[in-house]
Amino acid sequence: MSWGSELWDQFDNLEKHTQWGIEYLEKYTKFVKERSEIETNYAKQIRNLSKKYQPKKNSREEEESKYTFCRAFLTTLNELNDYAGQHEVIAENLTSQIVSELSRYLQELKSERKSHFHDGRKAQQHIESSWKQLESSKKRFERDCKEADRAQQYFEKMDADINVTKADVEKARQQAQMRHQMASDSKSDYSAYLQKFNQEQNEHYFTIIPNIFQKLQDMEEKRIERIGVCMTTFADVDRQVLPIVGKCLDGMTKAAESIEPKTDSKQVVESYKSGFEPPGDVEFEDYGQAMKRTASETSLSREGKEKPAGKSKGKLWPFIKNKNKLSLKLITLNSHVRNLIEGSGPEDFSHLPPEQRRKKLQAKLDELNKDIQKEMDQRDALTKMKDVYVKNPQMGDPASVDPRLSEISQTIEKLQFEVQKFEGWLAEVEERMPSKSDTQRRSLYETQNNTAVSNNCAQDRESPDGSYTEEQNSETQVKANIAPNPTSTTPEFDDEFDDEETLPTIGTCKALYPFEGHNEGTIAVAEGELLFVIEEDKGDGWTRVRRNEDEEGYVPTSYVEVYLETNAKDS
Repeated sequence: MSWGSELWDQFDNLEKHTQWGIEYLEKYTKFVKERSEIETNYAKQIRNLSKKYQPKKNSREEEESKYTFCRAFLTTLNELNDYAGQHEVIAENLTSQIVSELSRYLQELKSERKSHFHDGRKAQQHIESSWKQLESSKKRFERDCKEADRAQQYFEKMDADINVTKADVEKARQQAQMRHQMASDSKSDYSAYLQKFNQEQNEHYFTIIPNIFQKLQDMEEKRIERIGVCMTTFADVDRQVLPIVGKCLDGMTKAAESIEPKTDSKQVVESYKSGFEPPGDVEFEDYGQAMKRTASETSLSREGKEKPAGKSKGKLWPFIKNKNKLSLKLITLNSHVRNLIEGSGPEDFSHLPPEQRRKKLQAKLDELNKDIQKEMDQRDALTKMKDVYVKNPQMGDPASVDPRLSEISQTIEKLQFEVQKFEGWLAEVEERMPSKSDTQRRSLYETQNNTAVSNNCAQDRESPDGSYTEEQNSETQVKANIAPNPTSTTPEFDDEFDDEETLPTIGTCKALYPFEGHNEGTIAVAEGELLFVIEEDKGDGWTRVRRNEDEEGYVPTSYVEVYLETNAKDS
């Protein structure tokens, strides 16, 4: 079907139709543009969501990274970020491949349509002008014919009238001949204009208009074809990113499958294991016999408080009902956990339980060794550069590298010193030996410990394992209290014992729980073992005992049941 042959008389309707086609193309362009904006906003929201839940740079988030489900969630967030990137690609491709192209094409289409309809109007005006000329010549021919007929009738009338002179008759005859000549000329003009108009009309409706309408038809078909191509591209833009989106989703699935509950449960043990032994069994106390005072009662007797025997040997149970004890334990437990999570405390991590301290020290050593290796790699690279400069002076001055090499060497020395320091602390933890930093902190700790004990001595000694109270670092406590002179900074305890005179026995005690006594100044005891008491608890949680003349040391007061002699009680 051709517009030129079928729609030769529908110029105005075609003009409206092509205008509607352009408006429809503009409508589709706007649709794609809004879809692109939706993809951009969606990608932005997805990125913000991923960023919002990304782990922050703090110790808590580092702790979370140990667990498989936390790492899986982090992977999901990263994959989601890549997923958002693909929607940005969709938006960019929609804009560049459809919106921009259609906007440019629309301008070309409007210009082409305007040109075709301008030619059509020009042809229409020409044929209308030719028609007007034909109508004018036709009317003139008609008028001249009528004038010739009237002149002929007048001549015949004059010629038949005998009263008219010959001159008048001749004049009428000439007038009639002139009118006939004018009519003849008008006829010739009319015939010429008619022939010309028919020719032009034939050319107009069978050549000019069909050509213009054919161009409009081609233009319209190209517009429709262009919309089809854009719709295909609209789908292909999405289809092109599907493999990458699929990989993102596969990554999320793989991350989910990598979650290992058993591994996470094991990590909980590794993260919070204190390394202390649990308390032993509690012995039966026969209240039918005479009441015997415990070490905790003796310590409290200085304040004039009397408590029944056995009341001070309570342990830190997982679910304790005593509100006062529960509050104190929760405070100390929260403080301990907070220090563990936030990484606060001394440089040697002495505020942590043994196992956690060992792990922290090992992690610090690994970090320092990585830093040393990094600095050594830089030093090697600069050394090679210096050698090149020496061999090829035109490339650079060898002396310009020396300041940086010197700086790196100093940094390596500092890092190696730090490594030695932390290796020493790690060895002390692994061998259960006291560290120098603990000795240096002894005076400060003793002052803080005495203040805490004066207010909460009974409660602080509730836990035999000493894992969650303010005086739980047994290494620090032993070194802070076994020296007779608090101001002394000498860390060698054997010399202090050699210089002291043998202390008299003031009572006996029975070990309620086993105590290994790895630290210097302490003594190992077995559960149920009987020992001699040579110095009672002074409020610091330790009792000095003797096994024989050569073996003596400190044991935790809450690990033993003390029986003081009468004269010792009176004193």
